[in-house]
Amino acid sequence: MSGKTFFITGANSGFGLAIASAASRAGHTVIGTVRSDASRTELSERLSGVRTVICDVTEFDRIDAVVDEAERAHGPVDVLINNAGYGHEGVLEESPIEEMRRQFDVNVFGAVAVAKAFIPKFRTRRGGFIVNVTSMGGMITMPGIAYYCGSKFALQGISEVMRSELAPFGVRVMTLCPGSFRTDWAGRSMVRTERSIADYDALFDPIREARQAVSGKQLGDPEKLAAAVLMMIETDNPPPQLLLGSDALKHVTARIERLQQEVEAWKAVTLSTDG
Repeated sequence: MSGKTFFITGANSGFGLAIASAASRAGHTVIGTVRSDASRTELSERLSGVRTVICDVTEFDRIDAVVDEAERAHGPVDVLINNAGYGHEGVLEESPIEEMRRQFDVNVFGAVAVAKAFIPKFRTRRGGFIVNVTSMGGMITMPGIAYYCGSKFALQGISEVMRSELAPFGVRVMTLCPGSFRTDWAGRSMVRTERSIADYDALFDPIREARQAVSGKQLGDPEKLAAAVLMMIETDNPPPQLLLGSDALKHVTARIERLQQEVEAWKAVTLSTDG
């Protein structure tokens, strides 16, 4: 595997940390973004070979300058891992619209802003690899994570267009769609809206309790995810979306089957609207 330069957002925890660690061990140059000096110090202590950069992906006006400075200091970036993001959990009716706006600012607008900072560079150099970390929640839905699923569905769709637009320039784009992994996503990294409407107790309380109970004990291994990402980086034709985890495979396959059944069941109505 030839040495590449990675730019990884949210590199101090979860998938970002796992990928940064694996890439660094494999001999790649890793530039990792964090949001604070404390996180920068922590990441430098954990991974001494990683170059750290302070970057809040919601500070859209600063991102171009951060990317330009990173390339001036460390050379052209080959691989962008758009990992920064978090989970929001809450019944839709109970969840303030401001929490949805914040969720989309980080998970969608932040990821797109970082990608847009790199796209002109990748296009000009006729090469590059963009990995947008979405989720199986970008292909299926579950009660209580409407804002999260909505943000990941949005990034999933944008990534597919990005892939089509950039393919002629040798720029590869892939979404990473993990199932449940042993990260902080369902723990300290998740924002949870307080419960306020008793009508939803029977539906949602067991879901919230189950999610908290398995946090840190999920089947998915972040180190194995990182190994899969490094393998994909070396492929000439990566899949548009890469499912990772047996639960992701099960749930997404079931949704595709349901969708096919729905299309068939309502085909007559679908065709009836042609002029």
